[in-house]
Amino acid sequence: MKERRSHSTTRRRYEKRSRRPADWYGAPWGPDEEGRLRIPTVRRVALLLPLMLITAGAALDLVTERGLPGSPLFTVAPLVAAPFTSTLVTALTGLASAGVLAVVLLMDEVTWSEDDLTRIVTVVMVGLLAVAINRLLHRMNAALTSARTIAQVAQLAVLPVPPSRIGDLQIAARYEAAQSGAHIGGDLYAVHEVPQGVRLIVGDVRGKGLQAVRTMAVVVGTFREAVEQEATLEGVARRLDRAVLREKLGRKGTDAYEDFTTAVIAEVPVEDAGVLRLVNRAHPAPLLFLPDGRAGLIDPAEPALPLGVSELGEWPDRAEEIPFPPGMQILFYTDGLSEARDRAGSFYEPGVRLSGMAFSGPEALLDEVLEDVARHARGDIKDDLALVAVQRGTGPD
Repeated sequence: MKERRSHSTTRRRYEKRSRRPADWYGAPWGPDEEGRLRIPTVRRVALLLPLMLITAGAALDLVTERGLPGSPLFTVAPLVAAPFTSTLVTALTGLASAGVLAVVLLMDEVTWSEDDLTRIVTVVMVGLLAVAINRLLHRMNAALTSARTIAQVAQLAVLPVPPSRIGDLQIAARYEAAQSGAHIGGDLYAVHEVPQGVRLIVGDVRGKGLQAVRTMAVVVGTFREAVEQEATLEGVARRLDRAVLREKLGRKGTDAYEDFTTAVIAEVPVEDAGVLRLVNRAHPAPLLFLPDGRAGLIDPAEPALPLGVSELGEWPDRAEEIPFPPGMQILFYTDGLSEARDRAGSFYEPGVRLSGMAFSGPEALLDEVLEDVARHARGDIKDDLALVAVQRGTGPD
């Protein structure tokens, strides 16, 4: 069994991950997570391709009869450079295309014809167009990055990192933004200490964008208030359901009817050190780890509707109790984990992939989950992830 990282190392990696830069669209280089310069393979090829096109155009002219069969390659080179390189590189590519074309024409004849001048002017104009396209792409990317950053800050502002230890419980939480796309989802978590023990929620708001972030903030805010005032998890679930319904009021269109939030609400009571209580509202089942490494999904005994759709039907919530003695861990997650796909289209199955493994604590568990799902999906995570891991210990340090 491979050695797990220390808590301090894990924390440093998490902080670096939180500060990682957005993809540098339109630029061939940028810093990686360790601050080193990176030049991805695709961008290396993109840098070489315009040079290859110019070289091929010159070679075609030298080995063929008069007629400049390589002339279109000179025209295409700056357009190829525009989406993948900086503005300076794009402009230099356009100048190089025009310059090499002029040299080729001079080698063919002493004086230029009207057609020769037309070819050179065409390459220059296309080069200017490529520079304009490059600048437009950079501005669009900057606006997109700014909007994404604002949404991420708004989302993370209501998802504070919980204490690493509350009583005899060790706790870890992570939020991982999707690697592809620019939409921000409504994945959420919250952990709160109350007189009854420790209560937590992990949920996922339907949809993406700022509307999902708004609903997520309502759910988290209502949860923090409800856990202090409600004596039972069932009461907390009812408060959350009403809050999501209220938040939908006043909206127009299909959003007023189709929005909902899946959630699993848990309580680790202080009066009973051997159980954990759950209310699952149509959320992916948590994964329970036994001390020997075996793992199993905690499916609800009765299916329930998500929060915010009680107008379709209402069934009383019933909190389920499961054994949770010292040494056991439980993983709560959103469907960004269970719906991650590999290249063959197979879903990630946490109960299968993680069973039989042992972890030194919740931080090590979340490290392994994130690394394993990244391997499964080849780094192409399509949806955001919210993860919370809790371990029952033998008591406070």
